[in-house]
Amino acid sequence: MALMLGALSILTFWMFGLGILLGAAAIGTALAARRPDTPGHDPGDNTAGVVGILTGIAGIAFGAVFLTAALPHL
Repeated sequence: MALMLGALSILTFWMFGLGILLGAAAIGTALAARRPDTPGHDPGDNTAGVVGILTGIAGIAFGAVFLTAALPHL
């Protein structure tokens, strides 16, 4: 789910804040899924959580850059 939210945050970075919100949700979901007490947690497989965090950070960064570029022109 974190990977899906991160990918959606990258795809929707141009929608005035939606990409930032989805990116934050992706990071939160990935951090919650990586906790050791999470049911179904496999400590050897962290790739989906790491990729979810990275895509969430990228979505937040793209959204912030877009907002700083677009707001002066509104």
